[in-house]
Amino acid sequence: MNILVTGGAGFIGSNYVRRIIDGTLKGISNIKVVDKLTYAGNLNNFSKVERDKFEFIQADICDRQILERILIGIDSVINFAAESHVDRSIENSYPFIEANVVGTSTLLDLSLKSGVNNFVQVSTDEVYGSIDDGSWQEDDPVLPNSPYSASKASADLFCRSFHKTHNLNVKITRSSNNYGPFQFPEKIIPLFITNLLAGKKLPVYGNGQNKRDWLHVDDHCEGIHKVLQNGLAGEIYNIGGGTELSNLDLTIELLNLFGLKKDFIDFVPDRKGHDYRYSVDYSKIQNKLNYYPRIKFRDGIDSTIEWYKQNSGWWKPLIRRK
Repeated sequence: MNILVTGGAGFIGSNYVRRIIDGTLKGISNIKVVDKLTYAGNLNNFSKVERDKFEFIQADICDRQILERILIGIDSVINFAAESHVDRSIENSYPFIEANVVGTSTLLDLSLKSGVNNFVQVSTDEVYGSIDDGSWQEDDPVLPNSPYSASKASADLFCRSFHKTHNLNVKITRSSNNYGPFQFPEKIIPLFITNLLAGKKLPVYGNGQNKRDWLHVDDHCEGIHKVLQNGLAGEIYNIGGGTELSNLDLTIELLNLFGLKKDFIDFVPDRKGHDYRYSVDYSKIQNKLNYYPRIKFRDGIDSTIEWYKQNSGWWKPLIRRK
């Protein structure tokens, strides 16, 4: 299988490519990676040896002329390319419309034209909106509350339309919150880890009671790969981690692991439209594709902290330019 990984120099995309290179994820013959290399795309997410294992093209997925050439000979596309930070989307929604909506629709257009027979759209549980109790299922309506999640929901609907109209083999994954190595230090876990390593306090929105389900990036990549290889055309697959924590509980867990007290918590004004709780029912991917998250949260967070401790040369320059 010859694959194109868009957004492949970002956090989740680069982890996916590395798992193919190291043989954890099998069945791939050749890899092309496309990334625009905006602030969160980083070729330092790969070693020199790893970069020799795939073809990299710096390009914008909105650029039809370049993308049409790149897609020649490609069997499958996995679309990780996205603007993904909620706070940034609140400040300025246009880059999210451009990357997530226009970019995805362009990629769909040209995948159809080029004869791509397998397209996986990597989406998010945030498209469902907030849920007080229970968990969202794949056939529940999308009710996004932030410009970011609205742009991802729009992209999902374009994907659905290309399956229904053109019979393109499109599959959508919607995952819960990811964490792990190489995550840009604006998201809560790497932000808090790098703050603690630098002796800084942890900014917690509101009262810290907003709840999220946590999924290690390696488990997420395994789920995506199962959908790529065995998922059904036109289907949506939720990918969950099975560890729900309030932001405050997560913060206290990190402080405990660093041997620090609660006086390192800095409660800050809540952000606009802050969703209370995300939770997805991922029994479908378990039952249909035999996916189960394997990395326990405590093991995953321990290894993630250790990675950031050992790789300050990777994250310190990112914080300076953030």
